[in-house]
Amino acid sequence: MIFFKYQGTGNDFIIIDNRNLVFPKSNLQLIQKLCNRRFGIGADGLILLENENGVDFKMVYYNSDGNQSSMCGNGGRCLVAFAKHLNIISSEATFIAADGFHHASVLQNGIVSLQMKDVKKVNVQPDYTFLDTGSPHHVQIVDNLESVNVKELGSAIRYSNLYGAAGSNINFVTQIAPNHFAIRTYERGVEDETLSCGTGATATAIAMYVNNRADALDESLVAKPVISEKASKNCKIVQNIEVQGGSLQVTFTENNGMFSDVFLSGPA
Repeated sequence: MIFFKYQGTGNDFIIIDNRNLVFPKSNLQLIQKLCNRRFGIGADGLILLENENGVDFKMVYYNSDGNQSSMCGNGGRCLVAFAKHLNIISSEATFIAADGFHHASVLQNGIVSLQMKDVKKVNVQPDYTFLDTGSPHHVQIVDNLESVNVKELGSAIRYSNLYGAAGSNINFVTQIAPNHFAIRTYERGVEDETLSCGTGATATAIAMYVNNRADALDESLVAKPVISEKASKNCKIVQNIEVQGGSLQVTFTENNGMFSDVFLSGPA
């Protein structure tokens, strides 16, 4: 078996070129073993790159528990970098994932900017905010991020009656400065804290804006190289998100509670 190992801000993946469709997708135990950090290769998830008509490729994502899962933002960015390595793409990519169509750009210095799904509904509650950015996310503001027992508290919320059998990813967030936040994430399917979660960073950026903790775009920010040309033309809000494994940037446009032109950018 030929595999590649990629990471995006510490969120790590086993990636396999499965255009010949030989990987045994139904073998959950194999996927679990490959992702096991003591008895396998070790990863937060496994990604297959496959052919798909009308786009450059298809993304098939599995969590480390062996189950096929919803969208993974960092995984998507890593797969775009892998597609460039295979010479499937040059600097622009289109692909299909669990949540639909995506566009991405490979920028300078290893930065990949990935267009995420539009967000049409955000559920704001007194103690948390819930939204789906390709995967479901619970976003909760905390006073002291470092003191949070992410695995214990995240697991308790993930398996609570609030989200039922399907569960949710759980994000804890604190504000560093205007439009600048730090998060820690408990990922369902991994069932532990990960060093980074791309859909979680995206959810946090939008949730903080909805909760009036973010400002409209400072025009000087569009010159930052982390933002793709397409994103800089359309997006009006820029959020910088610190994760345990590094830094991500999320940009989006808001119109009457609808969020579009959502881009997740960072190293891959």
